[in-house]
Amino acid sequence: MIPGQDTNPLLAEWGGPFGIPPFDRIRPEHFLPALEEAIRRYDGEIAAIATSREAPTFENTVAALDDSGELLANIVNVFAALSRAETNEALQAVEARVRPLLASHADDVLFNEALFERIRTLHELHGAPGRTPFGPEEETLLQRTFRRFVRGGAGLSPAQKERLRSINGEMAGLTVKFFRNVLAETNAYRLVVESRADLAGLSDDQIAGAEEAARSAGLPGKWVFTLKFPSIWPFLKSSSNRELRRQILDAHTTRCSRDGETDNRPVFARIAALRVEKARLLGYRTWAEFVLEEKLAGTPAAVYGLLERLWKAALERAKLEAAELQAMIDAEIGGFRLEPWDWRSYAEKVRKAKYAFDEGTIRPYLTLDAVREGAFLLAGRLYGVTFAELGHVPLYHPDVKAYEVKENDGERLGVLLLDFHPRPGKQVGAWCSAIREQWTRNGRRVTPVVSNVHNIARPAGGGPALLTPEEVEAMVFHEFGHALHALFSRCRFRGSGQGGGAIPTDFIELPSQLLENWVFEPELLGLYARHHETGEPMPAELIAEIRLARTSQKGFAMTEYLAAALLDMDWHTLEEPTRLDAAAFEKASLDRWGLIPQIPPRYHTTYFLHVADDRYSAGYYSFAWSMALDADAFAAFAETGDVFDEGTARAFRDLLSRRGGEEPAVLFRRFRGRDVDLGPLLRRLGFGDAAPAAEPVPSPRETPGSSRP
Repeated sequence: MIPGQDTNPLLAEWGGPFGIPPFDRIRPEHFLPALEEAIRRYDGEIAAIATSREAPTFENTVAALDDSGELLANIVNVFAALSRAETNEALQAVEARVRPLLASHADDVLFNEALFERIRTLHELHGAPGRTPFGPEEETLLQRTFRRFVRGGAGLSPAQKERLRSINGEMAGLTVKFFRNVLAETNAYRLVVESRADLAGLSDDQIAGAEEAARSAGLPGKWVFTLKFPSIWPFLKSSSNRELRRQILDAHTTRCSRDGETDNRPVFARIAALRVEKARLLGYRTWAEFVLEEKLAGTPAAVYGLLERLWKAALERAKLEAAELQAMIDAEIGGFRLEPWDWRSYAEKVRKAKYAFDEGTIRPYLTLDAVREGAFLLAGRLYGVTFAELGHVPLYHPDVKAYEVKENDGERLGVLLLDFHPRPGKQVGAWCSAIREQWTRNGRRVTPVVSNVHNIARPAGGGPALLTPEEVEAMVFHEFGHALHALFSRCRFRGSGQGGGAIPTDFIELPSQLLENWVFEPELLGLYARHHETGEPMPAELIAEIRLARTSQKGFAMTEYLAAALLDMDWHTLEEPTRLDAAAFEKASLDRWGLIPQIPPRYHTTYFLHVADDRYSAGYYSFAWSMALDADAFAAFAETGDVFDEGTARAFRDLLSRRGGEEPAVLFRRFRGRDVDLGPLLRRLGFGDAAPAAEPVPSPRETPGSSRP
């Protein structure tokens, strides 16, 4: 028996019928020995496949490979979940050792010559004339497995493999450092307000929350604001103190960009250089070419084509919005030029003036509990599923709640974990992750365990947490759409899930962004949006204000997003592995695109978590690509005259259930009856007059295993 195996909870069967890991018993010191044991077992499974004397078949090679490594995958998923949502110094120390270990082991698998030879033989035999084709999921997995090995360096020389192994190990360590630095600087900053006069413009809830934050920081009688999303963005919208707005936004936009231990400028410059070298080693000119080969977009040219068309329209709209805000400043005799720290504040004033929109009158109808129930009701209405809270199950933090998800007939679909509030050990932002992927083991469906993690302000003064419309839309419903995608999966293979890299990032955002379309549908609001004190439903006039105000500031929102997406692409279309000055490179990129100084990019390089994460590097454009898909998909509902149309919902759920089991372009075409049309997106953004409504996504070439334009 392996030492500690009998007491290490990560090596035992998990969670009874629900498959929830034993979070209550897992400690940081359990991970390294558990991972080492899981790798040992996985190596044995790989050796059995690679050295088999039987001729390679789909079942004894590709399917067997997909079935192997289950224990390792489960432990890695738990480790990844805790590393982002509930980390600490001990876990970070383990992570610094674990990430390079996992990168090296992945190379061991991909560099296994006997295993690759079996996969290559099967791939060539299957492509021979007269061969009976596999089913769609088997065909997709075979092609994807072969590509994964080729793209992982299986065909390189021994010397090239060693260099690739070195690159992968160094990149893994640098990524850990990048994320750790961002978390450290985010947690370290506090804007301390000592005078109540400096709180002018803030709501009672915001003031109470800042007072509680100050008490927690040992600063009674003062008020504290942080860089956590529930603190900084409401402050920038509401505060009348222009200097304090400047200070907190400057702290946000300059994170990890000063000399010192947490400076991410040299960290990312090195990551970018290593990515170029890796791409060149594998036969690609740039990292973007390497990454995009596996995406719907296919090529950097296709990505730039879409982004540039949207950029031109968005920037022109943003300039008009800037002029409008400047006019309001001048009307108030402000005596200053519009700056980035003024934008959100004056945008709120313009929205109130133009649309009678006041967040303060809307938030009392949008309590966190009610919004969560609204998301559940929408899923029930569209897809016929139910959610029931589970008690007495192990969870990694008291904030987390678990829900069993079932079909109306009682069949269990899986478990959803909801984790809403910020903590020092949690990264900023919101995300969805699968702690256990859905697949079919020995003919039985393994039910997924999925988590939605958010950073929504804790309720202050004992009252309920009140959400802004943006939080409802972009956090709760968006991430819930990802969760439904994972919960509805009906795939045979683990490699068909997101964890297997099966779903391109420019397709994975479709179900999440699509769900946002229903947030402010009057019929749905009537079911969940009720005043937390009176119980009265949201008045029709407020609903109308929200829907009208949503058209406001589209230029700003798209411009800040697209600036970051273009910056990401510029970094990853470098052709030489030269370590650049990150700040100078970023400035040149933003200047080249003509970003106006009043709008910073949504993320600067030094805290741009997407670009540091290999899964989204050269992929932040994905949200725009998926916008085109989701606008067109929602149009399918609208065209029926009923946005809750059962037949359309049934067809879209079928798309979700296939997950990565078939190529995404094929799934979308089956749902829509044609390739995607950009027109609905341009109309939604209000850019219809500024850009032609031509098709942005060419029809994919129908080559085996490829969905590239």
